[in-house]
Amino acid sequence: MDFASLNIFAILCAALISFALGGIWYSPLLFGKRWMLETGISEEDAKKQNMARVFGLAFLANLVIALNLAMFLGAESTLASGAFYGFLAGFGWVAMAMGVNDLFEQRSFTLYAINAGFNVVGFTLMGAIIGVWH
Repeated sequence: MDFASLNIFAILCAALISFALGGIWYSPLLFGKRWMLETGISEEDAKKQNMARVFGLAFLANLVIALNLAMFLGAESTLASGAFYGFLAGFGWVAMAMGVNDLFEQRSFTLYAINAGFNVVGFTLMGAIIGVWH
């Protein structure tokens, strides 16, 4: 697999969708309040951050993830295979690796479920987008 065979628009779209999912996932509409409670981050703490830096680096990370996933999926992927392998990467690699860390860091299962769930859904969506639009 070489970079020339990758669809940069699919990769950008997948990164944007995952970034947008994070905005919804960690908002008060879904899990934002519970995530703040579990992490101990207050509204005031959140407002002290350099949000341009946080959002910029978060998007860059999503872009790297989408590029990496596209390299693994290859040019023969489909909607179904992209979603399936995206799910496997999100659940089997990311969520399980996070689980090991969270066990040793003695983090709550609730925090693990929020963060791991985001990654499983995000990787599945990115895989589906890249798979269908290769």
